[in-house]
Amino acid sequence: MFNQLLERLFKLQQHGTTIRTEVIAGLTTFAAMSYILVVNPGILGLSGMPVEGLITVTAIAACLGTLLMALMTNYPIALAPGMGLNAFFAFTICLGREVPWEAALGIVFYNGILFLILSLTGVRTKIAESIPPALKIGVQCGIGLFIAFIGLKNAELIVDNPATFVQLGDLSNPAVLLALMGIIFTIVLMIKKITGGILISIVTLTVIGAFIPTESGTLTQTPSAIVGMPESISNTFFAMDFWYPIDHLAQTWDLIFALMFVNMFDTIGTLIGVSRKANLLTDDGRLPKIGPAMTADASASVVGALVGTSPVTSYVESATGVSAGGRTGLTAVVVSACFVLSLFLTPLMKVIPLMATTPALLMVGILMMESIRQLDFDDLGDLATASVALIAMPLTFSISEGIALGFITYVGIKIGTGKFKEVTWLTYCLAAVFVLRYVLDLK
Repeated sequence: MFNQLLERLFKLQQHGTTIRTEVIAGLTTFAAMSYILVVNPGILGLSGMPVEGLITVTAIAACLGTLLMALMTNYPIALAPGMGLNAFFAFTICLGREVPWEAALGIVFYNGILFLILSLTGVRTKIAESIPPALKIGVQCGIGLFIAFIGLKNAELIVDNPATFVQLGDLSNPAVLLALMGIIFTIVLMIKKITGGILISIVTLTVIGAFIPTESGTLTQTPSAIVGMPESISNTFFAMDFWYPIDHLAQTWDLIFALMFVNMFDTIGTLIGVSRKANLLTDDGRLPKIGPAMTADASASVVGALVGTSPVTSYVESATGVSAGGRTGLTAVVVSACFVLSLFLTPLMKVIPLMATTPALLMVGILMMESIRQLDFDDLGDLATASVALIAMPLTFSISEGIALGFITYVGIKIGTGKFKEVTWLTYCLAAVFVLRYVLDLK
């Protein structure tokens, strides 16, 4: 009877798959993306959020978001708090703009609501199509560089220098050297296509860290237990400041837009890429349920804000499960179950040092740079637009600044070269608003 229920819900035979295959695919996807349980709390904790409970929040948001995708679309796509989006939350909104983390959650909430409205009305897809491809590529690659830079900074492989701004860290420090070795180890695992390579790297560095002495003991502290009950999310549950984004709209509108912009292209790119691998696209390259898929993604961001995390989005690591045979939402349901079970390993995850997450951040950044090959290097205008956005993000330590400068550069080049008719009205409007923001210093 249980098998019949699963068949009715997920139409396994129609998709040429079995329960066993879907379970294996779900386990594979979870292994590939489970690093987020460690990395996301580490990044959000830098924003000033109380660290206690962030692992639970991350797992709950991933579980609920993935379930929404499974039930609304029957696609084998998993969701979790997005890399890049969590960095935007912590470094651009909270640290860069000095917005309290409660207010930042309010910004995430309104971003999710706006995202949801645009998805339900179909406007979201039209907006995505109106943005120049060069800018999309520049933003994605810029976020990749930004994430990689954060990882190098966290491990002190890159440190500040009053004369040159940055410099190489102290490689005689065992912890710094271990992070460097971990980066190479992770890249080798990924090249060899080892399932869960990033997770294996995090675990390996954590174990080695237990033998590296520090002033307070060892780099990796001894866990209080192997298993335990999940931590409470009372510190962040419904802790958002609903009114801050409205009361300070002149200072927060661009943050809401930038979140939507990044989330939009991250989601669409992931959905199309994973769906192509799973043979879910139509003959003309369209995704049949892209509307419900984007609605599920937007709803997940709203839920994430309510429990207390940065925007939730579709994960490209879902492709690993698809490669293992996953074809339906049952794969996603298995991923959700794994996130729930992982909560009971919180005592182990809490002792993972920040250094151990550096290879994960660098690897994510490298993978996000892959889209650079889609750029037309023979078109100097496109190359300049992408380069400005790409370079500005890590150097200004702000994703929103990179997006703004990218828009302004693109429009300026098109006007200056007499190709102003190639620019959409939306792009003109956004570039003009960004210029006004800088002129009026609305930060």
